Amino acid sequence: MKKYIIILLIAFFANACTDNFEEFNSNPYQISGESLKQDFNFVGAYFPTLLANIFGHQIEENLAAESFCDHMATPTPFVAGVNNTTYYIRWNTYWNRIYNSIMAPSEQVIKLAQEEDYPVFEAWAKLIRIMGMSRLTTYHGPVIYSDYGSSAATVNYDSEQNLYNTFFTQLDEIQAVFSANADYNGMKNFDATYKGDVTQWMKLVNSLRLRLAIRISKVAPTVAKTQGEKAIADPAGLILTNADNTTISLYGGKLYLSIICFEWDDTRMSAGMESILIGLKDNRISKMFAPATDNTLYPDHPEWPYKGIRNGALLADKSQRTSFSKINESFKSITKRNYLAASEVYFDLAEAGLRGWTGAGNPQENYETGVRLSFADWGAGGVDAYLADETSKPLNYTDPVSSPVNDYVARSTITVKWNNADSNELKLEKIITQKWIAGFFNPNEPWADFRRTGYPKLNPVYKNDSSPDWGVIPAGDFIKRMPFVNAERTGNPQGVAAAVATMGSGAKDDIATSLWWDVDGPNF
Repeated sequence: MKKYIIILLIAFFANACTDNFEEFNSNPYQISGESLKQDFNFVGAYFPTLLANIFGHQIEENLAAESFCDHMATPTPFVAGVNNTTYYIRWNTYWNRIYNSIMAPSEQVIKLAQEEDYPVFEAWAKLIRIMGMSRLTTYHGPVIYSDYGSSAATVNYDSEQNLYNTFFTQLDEIQAVFSANADYNGMKNFDATYKGDVTQWMKLVNSLRLRLAIRISKVAPTVAKTQGEKAIADPAGLILTNADNTTISLYGGKLYLSIICFEWDDTRMSAGMESILIGLKDNRISKMFAPATDNTLYPDHPEWPYKGIRNGALLADKSQRTSFSKINESFKSITKRNYLAASEVYFDLAEAGLRGWTGAGNPQENYETGVRLSFADWGAGGVDAYLADETSKPLNYTDPVSSPVNDYVARSTITVKWNNADSNELKLEKIITQKWIAGFFNPNEPWADFRRTGYPKLNPVYKNDSSPDWGVIPAGDFIKRMPFVNAERTGNPQGVAAAVATMGSGAKDDIATSLWWDVDGPNF
Protein backbone atom coordinates (compact mmCIF):
# COMPACT_ATOMS: atom_id res chain seq x y z
CA MET A 1 0.00 0.00 0.00
CA LYS A 2 2.89 2.38 0.75
CA LYS A 3 4.17 1.82 -2.78
CA TYR A 4 0.84 2.85 -4.21
CA ILE A 5 0.71 5.99 -2.08
CA ILE A 6 4.23 6.99 -3.17
CA ILE A 7 3.28 6.53 -6.81
CA LEU A 8 0.21 8.69 -6.35
CA LEU A 9 2.22 11.43 -4.63
CA ILE A 10 4.80 11.43 -7.42
CA ALA A 11 2.03 11.77 -9.97
CA PHE A 12 0.46 14.64 -8.03
CA PHE A 13 3.62 16.74 -7.76
CA ALA A 14 4.56 16.03 -11.36
CA ASN A 15 1.20 17.36 -12.51
CA ALA A 16 1.75 20.50 -10.46
CA CYS A 17 4.91 21.37 -12.47
CA THR A 18 3.32 21.87 -15.87
CA ASP A 19 -0.08 21.41 -17.41
CA ASN A 20 1.38 19.49 -20.36
CA PHE A 21 3.80 17.19 -18.53
CA GLU A 22 1.39 14.23 -18.28
CA GLU A 23 0.37 14.54 -21.91
CA PHE A 24 3.93 14.43 -23.27
CA ASN A 25 5.88 12.46 -20.64
CA SER A 26 3.57 9.91 -18.95
CA ASN A 27 4.84 6.36 -18.62
CA PRO A 28 2.23 4.02 -20.12
CA TYR A 29 3.40 1.18 -17.84
CA GLN A 30 3.16 3.08 -14.55
CA ILE A 31 0.26 2.28 -12.22
CA SER A 32 -1.94 5.36 -11.95
CA GLY A 33 -4.33 6.29 -9.20
CA GLU A 34 -7.24 5.81 -11.57
CA SER A 35 -6.12 2.35 -12.60
CA LEU A 36 -5.73 1.40 -8.96
CA LYS A 37 -9.34 2.35 -8.42
CA GLN A 38 -10.49 0.60 -11.57
CA ASP A 39 -9.12 -2.77 -10.51
CA PHE A 40 -9.84 -2.14 -6.79
CA ASN A 41 -6.23 -2.76 -5.71
CA PHE A 42 -6.21 0.23 -3.40
CA VAL A 43 -8.87 -1.44 -1.24
CA GLY A 44 -8.72 -5.11 -2.27
CA ALA A 45 -5.01 -5.58 -1.57
CA TYR A 46 -5.75 -5.70 2.16
CA PHE A 47 -7.97 -8.77 2.04
CA PRO A 48 -5.42 -11.61 1.72
CA THR A 49 -3.72 -10.33 4.89
CA LEU A 50 -7.02 -9.98 6.71
CA LEU A 51 -8.03 -13.54 5.87
CA ALA A 52 -4.59 -15.04 6.52
CA ASN A 53 -4.63 -13.78 10.11
CA ILE A 54 -7.90 -15.35 11.22
CA PHE A 55 -5.97 -18.36 12.48
CA GLY A 56 -3.07 -18.46 14.90
CA HIS A 57 0.26 -20.29 15.17
CA GLN A 58 2.06 -22.24 17.88
CA ILE A 59 1.45 -20.20 21.01
CA GLU A 60 -1.85 -18.77 19.76
CA GLU A 61 -3.43 -22.03 18.66
CA ASN A 62 -1.34 -25.19 19.06
CA LEU A 63 -0.44 -24.51 22.71
CA ALA A 64 -3.88 -23.11 23.45
CA ALA A 65 -7.16 -24.26 21.84
CA GLU A 66 -5.55 -27.20 20.06
CA SER A 67 -4.17 -28.53 23.33
CA PHE A 68 -7.25 -27.64 25.39
CA CYS A 69 -9.54 -29.62 23.05
CA ASP A 70 -7.20 -32.66 22.91
CA HIS A 71 -6.43 -32.57 19.19
CA MET A 72 -2.65 -32.36 19.54
CA ALA A 73 -0.24 -32.62 22.45
CA THR A 74 3.35 -31.57 22.98
CA PRO A 75 6.28 -33.90 23.68
CA THR A 76 8.25 -30.86 24.87
CA PRO A 77 8.32 -29.87 28.57
CA PHE A 78 8.31 -26.13 27.83
CA VAL A 79 9.41 -23.90 30.74
CA ALA A 80 10.36 -26.88 32.89
CA GLY A 81 7.02 -28.49 32.08
CA VAL A 82 4.89 -25.70 33.57
CA ASN A 83 3.02 -23.90 30.78
CA ASN A 84 -0.32 -23.39 29.05
CA THR A 85 -0.78 -27.12 28.51
CA THR A 86 -0.59 -27.71 32.27
CA TYR A 87 -2.81 -24.69 33.02
CA TYR A 88 -0.15 -22.16 33.93
CA ILE A 89 -0.35 -19.36 31.35
CA ARG A 90 2.95 -18.48 29.68
CA TRP A 91 1.72 -17.34 26.25
CA ASN A 92 -1.37 -15.35 25.37
CA THR A 93 -1.05 -13.57 22.03
CA TYR A 94 -4.07 -14.36 19.84
CA TRP A 95 -5.57 -11.05 20.98
CA ASN A 96 -2.67 -9.17 19.35
CA ARG A 97 -3.02 -11.00 16.04
CA ILE A 98 -6.74 -10.30 15.74
CA TYR A 99 -6.50 -6.63 16.68
CA ASN A 100 -3.26 -5.79 14.87
CA SER A 101 -3.85 -7.80 11.70
CA ILE A 102 -7.64 -7.82 11.30
CA MET A 103 -9.34 -5.08 13.28
CA ALA A 104 -6.79 -2.33 12.55
CA PRO A 105 -6.37 -2.82 8.79
CA SER A 106 -10.06 -3.54 8.29
CA GLU A 107 -10.80 -0.14 9.80
CA GLN A 108 -8.82 1.41 6.94
CA VAL A 109 -10.53 -0.82 4.39
CA ILE A 110 -13.98 0.14 5.64
CA LYS A 111 -13.07 3.83 5.51
CA LEU A 112 -11.75 3.57 1.95
CA ALA A 113 -14.75 1.55 0.82
CA GLN A 114 -17.14 4.09 2.30
CA GLU A 115 -15.31 7.00 0.67
CA GLU A 116 -15.40 5.36 -2.75
CA ASP A 117 -18.91 3.90 -2.34
CA TYR A 118 -17.87 0.24 -2.55
CA PRO A 119 -20.50 -1.36 -0.30
CA VAL A 120 -19.53 -4.96 -1.11
CA PHE A 121 -15.92 -4.44 -0.03
CA GLU A 122 -17.17 -2.73 3.11
CA ALA A 123 -19.49 -5.64 3.89
CA TRP A 124 -16.76 -8.17 3.15
CA ALA A 125 -14.37 -6.45 5.57
CA LYS A 126 -17.06 -6.38 8.26
CA LEU A 127 -17.72 -10.09 7.71
CA ILE A 128 -14.03 -10.91 8.15
CA ARG A 129 -14.08 -8.91 11.37
CA ILE A 130 -16.87 -11.14 12.67
CA MET A 131 -15.03 -14.24 11.45
CA GLY A 132 -12.02 -13.26 13.53
CA MET A 133 -13.70 -11.72 16.56
CA SER A 134 -16.17 -14.59 16.93
CA ARG A 135 -13.09 -16.78 17.46
CA LEU A 136 -11.32 -14.38 19.80
CA THR A 137 -14.33 -14.15 22.09
CA THR A 138 -14.18 -17.92 22.62
CA TYR A 139 -10.74 -17.35 24.17
CA HIS A 140 -11.49 -14.41 26.44
CA GLY A 141 -15.25 -13.78 26.63
CA PRO A 142 -15.86 -10.00 26.51
CA VAL A 143 -13.81 -8.20 23.85
CA ILE A 144 -13.41 -4.66 22.55
CA TYR A 145 -15.63 -4.44 19.47
CA SER A 146 -18.26 -1.70 19.37
CA ASP A 147 -15.83 0.74 21.04
CA TYR A 148 -12.85 -0.32 18.92
CA GLY A 149 -10.74 2.65 17.82
CA SER A 150 -11.68 4.78 20.82
CA SER A 151 -8.95 7.11 22.07
CA ALA A 152 -10.51 7.40 25.53
CA ALA A 153 -8.45 6.56 28.59
CA THR A 154 -10.82 3.68 29.29
CA VAL A 155 -11.95 1.60 26.32
CA ASN A 156 -15.16 -0.31 26.85
CA TYR A 157 -15.55 -4.03 26.20
CA ASP A 158 -18.71 -5.57 24.77
CA SER A 159 -20.34 -8.01 27.15
CA GLU A 160 -20.74 -11.39 25.49
CA GLN A 161 -24.50 -11.06 25.32
CA ASN A 162 -24.27 -7.68 23.60
CA LEU A 163 -21.48 -8.91 21.36
CA TYR A 164 -23.51 -11.79 19.94
CA ASN A 165 -26.50 -9.52 19.40
CA THR A 166 -24.21 -7.13 17.53
CA PHE A 167 -22.83 -9.98 15.43
CA PHE A 168 -26.33 -11.04 14.43
CA THR A 169 -27.38 -7.48 13.56
CA GLN A 170 -24.26 -6.95 11.47
CA LEU A 171 -24.76 -10.27 9.69
CA ASP A 172 -28.22 -8.99 8.71
CA GLU A 173 -26.65 -5.85 7.28
CA ILE A 174 -23.89 -7.73 5.48
CA GLN A 175 -26.33 -10.19 3.95
CA ALA A 176 -28.54 -7.35 2.73
CA VAL A 177 -25.58 -5.79 0.90
CA PHE A 178 -24.47 -9.11 -0.57
CA SER A 179 -28.03 -9.94 -1.65
CA ALA A 180 -28.39 -6.60 -3.44
CA ASN A 181 -25.05 -7.16 -5.22
CA ALA A 182 -25.08 -10.90 -5.88
CA ASP A 183 -23.64 -10.48 -9.39
CA TYR A 184 -20.81 -8.18 -8.30
CA ASN A 185 -17.38 -9.38 -9.44
CA GLY A 186 -15.04 -6.74 -8.00
CA MET A 187 -13.70 -9.09 -5.29
CA LYS A 188 -12.41 -11.82 -7.59
CA ASN A 189 -8.74 -10.74 -7.73
CA PHE A 190 -8.46 -10.77 -3.93
CA ASP A 191 -10.62 -13.76 -3.04
CA ALA A 192 -8.72 -17.06 -2.89
CA THR A 193 -11.72 -18.68 -1.20
CA TYR A 194 -14.61 -18.20 -3.61
CA LYS A 195 -13.03 -16.34 -6.56
CA GLY A 196 -15.26 -13.34 -5.89
CA ASP A 197 -18.54 -15.24 -5.94
CA VAL A 198 -20.76 -13.18 -3.65
CA THR A 199 -23.41 -15.91 -3.50
CA GLN A 200 -20.87 -18.23 -1.86
CA TRP A 201 -20.05 -15.64 0.79
CA MET A 202 -23.80 -15.39 1.42
CA LYS A 203 -23.80 -19.10 2.30
CA LEU A 204 -21.01 -18.42 4.79
CA VAL A 205 -23.04 -15.62 6.38
CA ASN A 206 -25.88 -18.06 7.01
CA SER A 207 -23.60 -20.87 8.17
CA LEU A 208 -21.71 -18.55 10.51
CA ARG A 209 -25.02 -17.31 11.92
CA LEU A 210 -26.01 -20.93 12.55
CA ARG A 211 -22.63 -21.62 14.25
CA LEU A 212 -23.08 -18.65 16.59
CA ALA A 213 -26.72 -19.53 17.29
CA ILE A 214 -25.76 -23.07 18.28
CA ARG A 215 -22.98 -21.68 20.48
CA ILE A 216 -25.43 -19.65 22.61
CA SER A 217 -28.26 -22.20 22.51
CA LYS A 218 -28.02 -23.12 26.22
CA VAL A 219 -27.69 -19.63 27.65
CA ALA A 220 -30.04 -17.78 25.28
CA PRO A 221 -32.30 -20.43 23.74
CA THR A 222 -34.91 -18.02 22.37
CA VAL A 223 -32.39 -15.80 20.58
CA ALA A 224 -30.52 -18.87 19.38
CA LYS A 225 -33.64 -20.45 17.93
CA THR A 226 -34.64 -17.23 16.18
CA GLN A 227 -31.20 -16.74 14.66
CA GLY A 228 -30.72 -20.40 13.81
CA GLU A 229 -34.04 -20.61 12.04
CA LYS A 230 -33.23 -17.41 10.16
CA ALA A 231 -29.99 -18.97 8.92
CA ILE A 232 -31.75 -22.16 7.87
CA ALA A 233 -34.57 -20.37 6.07
CA ASP A 234 -32.50 -17.77 4.21
CA PRO A 235 -32.85 -18.31 0.44
CA ALA A 236 -29.09 -17.96 -0.08
CA GLY A 237 -28.68 -21.34 1.60
CA LEU A 238 -26.03 -22.90 3.79
CA ILE A 239 -22.67 -24.55 3.15
CA LEU A 240 -23.94 -28.06 2.40
CA THR A 241 -21.26 -29.57 0.15
CA ASN A 242 -17.50 -29.83 0.48
CA ALA A 243 -17.21 -27.76 -2.68
CA ASP A 244 -18.83 -24.93 -0.72
CA ASN A 245 -16.47 -25.15 2.28
CA THR A 246 -15.09 -21.82 3.43
CA THR A 247 -11.34 -22.32 3.21
CA ILE A 248 -8.59 -19.85 3.99
CA SER A 249 -5.58 -19.89 1.68
CA LEU A 250 -2.10 -20.11 3.16
CA TYR A 251 -0.99 -17.71 0.40
CA GLY A 252 2.13 -19.71 -0.35
CA GLY A 253 3.08 -20.21 3.29
CA LYS A 254 3.36 -23.43 5.26
CA LEU A 255 0.65 -24.82 7.48
CA TYR A 256 1.40 -23.85 11.09
CA LEU A 257 0.96 -27.45 12.24
CA SER A 258 3.43 -28.74 9.65
CA ILE A 259 6.10 -26.31 10.86
CA ILE A 260 5.57 -27.17 14.53
CA CYS A 261 5.51 -30.90 13.89
CA PHE A 262 8.11 -31.51 11.19
CA GLU A 263 10.52 -28.61 11.64
CA TRP A 264 10.39 -28.01 15.40
CA ASP A 265 9.33 -31.48 16.62
CA ASP A 266 7.07 -29.83 19.20
CA THR A 267 3.68 -31.45 18.57
CA ARG A 268 2.27 -34.96 18.24
CA MET A 269 -1.03 -36.77 18.12
CA SER A 270 -2.99 -36.47 21.36
CA ALA A 271 -4.00 -39.36 23.56
CA GLY A 272 -7.60 -38.22 23.09
CA MET A 273 -7.32 -38.73 19.35
CA GLU A 274 -5.72 -42.14 19.87
CA SER A 275 -8.46 -43.21 22.27
CA ILE A 276 -11.40 -42.09 20.16
CA LEU A 277 -10.19 -42.65 16.60
CA ILE A 278 -8.70 -46.09 17.22
CA GLY A 279 -11.42 -47.12 19.62
CA LEU A 280 -14.10 -46.28 17.06
CA LYS A 281 -12.07 -47.85 14.20
CA ASP A 282 -12.01 -44.54 12.35
CA ASN A 283 -10.19 -44.66 8.99
CA ARG A 284 -9.69 -40.90 9.00
CA ILE A 285 -6.78 -41.52 11.36
CA SER A 286 -4.49 -42.51 8.47
CA LYS A 287 -5.25 -39.23 6.71
CA MET A 288 -4.66 -37.16 9.81
CA PHE A 289 -1.65 -38.90 11.39
CA ALA A 290 1.42 -40.96 10.59
CA PRO A 291 2.23 -44.25 12.32
CA ALA A 292 4.54 -44.07 15.30
CA THR A 293 8.15 -44.78 14.37
CA ASP A 294 8.63 -47.23 17.26
CA ASN A 295 6.46 -50.33 16.89
CA THR A 296 6.72 -51.17 20.60
CA LEU A 297 4.54 -48.20 21.58
CA TYR A 298 1.10 -49.67 20.89
CA PRO A 299 0.92 -53.30 22.11
CA ASP A 300 -2.78 -52.85 22.98
CA HIS A 301 -3.73 -52.12 19.36
CA PRO A 302 -0.99 -53.44 17.01
CA GLU A 303 -3.28 -53.30 13.98
CA TRP A 304 -3.56 -49.51 14.48
CA PRO A 305 0.10 -48.34 14.64
CA TYR A 306 -0.47 -44.90 16.13
CA LYS A 307 0.48 -43.39 19.48
CA GLY A 308 -0.57 -40.16 21.13
CA ILE A 309 0.55 -38.08 24.11
CA ARG A 310 -1.71 -37.18 26.99
CA ASN A 311 -2.45 -33.49 27.21
CA GLY A 312 -0.92 -32.06 30.35
CA ALA A 313 1.25 -35.15 30.72
CA LEU A 314 4.18 -35.40 33.06
CA LEU A 315 7.11 -34.98 30.66
CA ALA A 316 10.80 -35.39 31.41
CA ASP A 317 12.57 -35.00 28.08
CA LYS A 318 11.35 -34.19 24.58
CA SER A 319 13.27 -37.07 22.98
CA GLN A 320 11.23 -39.63 24.91
CA ARG A 321 8.13 -39.05 22.78
CA THR A 322 9.27 -37.78 19.39
CA SER A 323 8.73 -41.32 18.08
CA PHE A 324 5.00 -40.94 18.78
CA SER A 325 2.65 -40.18 15.87
CA LYS A 326 3.26 -37.07 13.84
CA ILE A 327 0.63 -35.60 11.56
CA ASN A 328 0.37 -37.09 8.07
CA GLU A 329 3.13 -36.14 5.61
CA SER A 330 0.47 -34.65 3.32
CA PHE A 331 0.19 -31.69 5.68
CA LYS A 332 3.49 -30.45 4.28
CA SER A 333 1.79 -29.65 0.98
CA ILE A 334 -1.50 -28.24 2.28
CA THR A 335 -2.31 -24.89 0.67
CA LYS A 336 -5.48 -23.98 2.58
CA ARG A 337 -7.46 -24.89 5.67
CA ASN A 338 -11.14 -25.01 6.54
CA TYR A 339 -12.70 -22.13 8.38
CA LEU A 340 -16.23 -23.55 8.19
CA ALA A 341 -17.00 -26.84 6.47
CA ALA A 342 -20.19 -28.54 5.33
CA SER A 343 -19.72 -31.31 7.89
CA GLU A 344 -19.90 -28.74 10.70
CA VAL A 345 -23.10 -27.30 9.25
CA TYR A 346 -24.74 -30.73 9.20
CA PHE A 347 -23.68 -31.42 12.78
CA ASP A 348 -25.12 -28.04 13.76
CA LEU A 349 -28.35 -28.93 11.94
CA ALA A 350 -28.43 -32.27 13.76
CA GLU A 351 -28.19 -30.47 17.10
CA ALA A 352 -30.73 -27.88 15.98
CA GLY A 353 -33.11 -30.72 15.17
CA LEU A 354 -32.73 -32.10 18.68
CA ARG A 355 -33.57 -28.62 19.97
CA GLY A 356 -36.71 -28.41 17.85
CA TRP A 357 -35.65 -25.63 15.50
CA THR A 358 -37.93 -25.28 12.49
CA GLY A 359 -36.40 -26.40 9.21
CA ALA A 360 -33.43 -28.17 10.81
CA GLY A 361 -34.38 -31.55 9.37
CA ASN A 362 -33.94 -35.05 10.71
CA PRO A 363 -31.14 -35.30 13.31
CA GLN A 364 -30.08 -38.80 12.26
CA GLU A 365 -29.87 -37.88 8.58
CA ASN A 366 -27.91 -34.73 9.36
CA TYR A 367 -25.57 -36.59 11.73
CA GLU A 368 -24.83 -39.29 9.17
CA THR A 369 -24.43 -36.76 6.35
CA GLY A 370 -21.96 -34.82 8.48
CA VAL A 371 -19.88 -37.96 9.04
CA ARG A 372 -20.00 -38.83 5.33
CA LEU A 373 -18.91 -35.35 4.31
CA SER A 374 -16.04 -35.43 6.78
CA PHE A 375 -14.83 -38.80 5.50
CA ALA A 376 -15.01 -37.45 1.94
CA ASP A 377 -13.22 -34.23 2.90
CA TRP A 378 -10.38 -36.27 4.41
CA GLY A 379 -10.37 -38.79 1.56
CA ALA A 380 -11.05 -41.72 3.89
CA GLY A 381 -12.96 -44.89 3.04
CA GLY A 382 -15.21 -47.28 4.94
CA VAL A 383 -17.84 -44.81 6.06
CA ASP A 384 -20.78 -47.21 5.65
CA ALA A 385 -19.28 -49.79 8.01
CA TYR A 386 -18.27 -47.02 10.38
CA LEU A 387 -21.79 -45.61 10.64
CA ALA A 388 -23.18 -49.11 11.24
CA ASP A 389 -20.77 -49.90 14.09
CA GLU A 390 -22.65 -50.23 17.37
CA THR A 391 -19.98 -52.01 19.42
CA SER A 392 -16.62 -50.20 19.09
CA LYS A 393 -15.89 -47.72 21.88
CA PRO A 394 -13.04 -45.36 22.84
CA LEU A 395 -9.97 -47.06 24.28
CA ASN A 396 -8.23 -46.61 27.59
CA TYR A 397 -4.86 -44.89 27.22
CA THR A 398 -1.45 -46.20 28.26
CA ASP A 399 1.71 -44.12 28.15
CA PRO A 400 4.55 -46.55 27.36
CA VAL A 401 7.13 -44.06 28.63
CA SER A 402 5.57 -43.11 31.97
CA SER A 403 3.03 -45.75 32.87
CA PRO A 404 0.95 -45.68 35.00
CA VAL A 405 1.50 -41.96 35.70
CA ASN A 406 -0.01 -40.60 32.47
CA ASP A 407 -2.44 -43.50 31.86
CA TYR A 408 -6.20 -43.11 32.02
CA VAL A 409 -9.48 -44.94 31.66
CA ALA A 410 -11.52 -43.43 28.83
CA ARG A 411 -14.47 -41.42 30.09
CA SER A 412 -16.39 -41.83 26.84
CA THR A 413 -18.24 -45.06 26.12
CA ILE A 414 -20.17 -44.04 23.02
CA THR A 415 -20.46 -45.93 19.75
CA VAL A 416 -20.93 -44.45 16.29
CA LYS A 417 -24.25 -45.90 15.16
CA TRP A 418 -27.27 -43.67 15.65
CA ASN A 419 -30.03 -45.05 17.84
CA ASN A 420 -33.34 -43.21 17.88
CA ALA A 421 -34.13 -44.74 21.26
CA ASP A 422 -31.20 -42.91 22.86
CA SER A 423 -31.79 -39.81 24.97
CA ASN A 424 -31.15 -36.42 23.39
CA GLU A 425 -28.15 -36.09 25.68
CA LEU A 426 -26.55 -39.26 24.28
CA LYS A 427 -27.44 -38.26 20.73
CA LEU A 428 -25.77 -34.89 21.31
CA GLU A 429 -22.66 -36.62 22.63
CA LYS A 430 -22.41 -38.56 19.38
CA ILE A 431 -22.97 -35.42 17.30
CA ILE A 432 -20.36 -33.37 19.12
CA THR A 433 -17.82 -36.20 19.19
CA GLN A 434 -18.06 -36.50 15.41
CA LYS A 435 -17.94 -32.72 15.05
CA TRP A 436 -14.77 -32.74 17.18
CA ILE A 437 -13.14 -35.32 14.90
CA ALA A 438 -14.19 -33.52 11.72
CA GLY A 439 -12.83 -30.23 13.06
CA PHE A 440 -9.26 -31.49 13.38
CA PHE A 441 -6.65 -28.70 12.97
CA ASN A 442 -9.42 -26.12 13.24
CA PRO A 443 -9.61 -26.31 17.05
CA ASN A 444 -11.54 -23.19 17.92
CA GLU A 445 -15.03 -24.69 17.55
CA PRO A 446 -14.13 -28.06 19.11
CA TRP A 447 -12.78 -26.27 22.18
CA ALA A 448 -15.91 -24.09 22.37
CA ASP A 449 -18.20 -27.10 21.92
CA PHE A 450 -16.35 -29.06 24.59
CA ARG A 451 -16.83 -26.29 27.15
CA ARG A 452 -20.42 -25.67 26.08
CA THR A 453 -21.63 -29.29 26.04
CA GLY A 454 -19.02 -31.34 27.92
CA TYR A 455 -18.51 -33.44 24.78
CA PRO A 456 -16.61 -35.34 23.73
CA LYS A 457 -15.90 -36.79 27.15
CA LEU A 458 -12.20 -36.04 27.28
CA ASN A 459 -9.88 -36.88 30.13
CA PRO A 460 -8.38 -34.12 32.28
CA VAL A 461 -4.72 -33.17 32.27
CA TYR A 462 -2.51 -35.24 34.53
CA LYS A 463 -0.26 -32.34 35.50
CA ASN A 464 -2.40 -29.45 36.73
CA ASP A 465 -0.17 -26.47 37.51
CA SER A 466 -2.98 -23.96 37.89
CA SER A 467 -2.48 -21.54 40.74
CA PRO A 468 -3.81 -18.24 42.11
CA ASP A 469 -1.51 -16.48 39.63
CA TRP A 470 -3.87 -17.28 36.75
CA GLY A 471 -6.73 -19.08 38.46
CA VAL A 472 -7.18 -22.49 40.04
CA ILE A 473 -8.73 -25.34 38.06
CA PRO A 474 -9.98 -28.04 40.43
CA ALA A 475 -8.57 -31.53 39.97
CA GLY A 476 -10.49 -33.33 37.23
CA ASP A 477 -11.83 -30.10 35.70
CA PHE A 478 -10.74 -28.19 32.58
CA ILE A 479 -9.54 -24.71 31.68
CA LYS A 480 -12.44 -22.33 30.96
CA ARG A 481 -10.87 -19.36 29.15
CA MET A 482 -7.73 -17.34 28.54
CA PRO A 483 -7.21 -14.25 30.71
CA PHE A 484 -7.08 -10.80 29.16
CA VAL A 485 -3.67 -9.83 27.86
CA ASN A 486 -1.29 -7.99 30.18
CA ALA A 487 -1.29 -4.88 27.98
CA GLU A 488 -5.01 -4.53 28.68
CA ARG A 489 -4.67 -5.34 32.35
CA THR A 490 -2.13 -2.54 32.83
CA GLY A 491 -3.19 -0.09 30.11
CA ASN A 492 -6.97 -0.36 30.36
CA PRO A 493 -7.61 -1.61 33.92
CA GLN A 494 -11.04 -0.01 34.31
CA GLY A 495 -12.17 -1.44 30.99
CA VAL A 496 -10.99 -4.90 32.05
CA ALA A 497 -12.69 -4.59 35.44
CA ALA A 498 -15.98 -3.59 33.81
CA ALA A 499 -15.66 -6.48 31.34
CA VAL A 500 -15.13 -8.99 34.15
CA ALA A 501 -18.16 -7.61 35.95
CA THR A 502 -20.32 -8.60 32.97
CA MET A 503 -19.25 -12.24 33.40
CA GLY A 504 -21.33 -12.85 36.48
CA SER A 505 -21.16 -12.74 40.24
CA GLY A 506 -17.76 -13.75 41.56
CA ALA A 507 -16.16 -13.69 38.12
CA LYS A 508 -12.44 -13.05 37.88
CA ASP A 509 -10.07 -12.40 35.03
CA ASP A 510 -8.69 -15.92 35.32
CA ILE A 511 -8.74 -19.32 33.65
CA ALA A 512 -11.40 -20.70 36.01
CA THR A 513 -14.19 -18.24 35.10
CA SER A 514 -16.65 -19.70 32.62
CA LEU A 515 -17.74 -17.83 29.52
CA TRP A 516 -21.34 -16.67 29.11
CA TRP A 517 -22.44 -19.64 27.01
CA ASP A 518 -20.57 -22.22 29.12
CA VAL A 519 -23.50 -23.06 31.37
CA ASP A 520 -23.35 -25.90 33.91
CA GLY A 521 -25.99 -28.61 33.78
CA PRO A 522 -27.70 -30.79 31.20
CA ASN A 523 -27.82 -29.73 27.57
CA PHE A 524 -31.60 -30.26 27.35
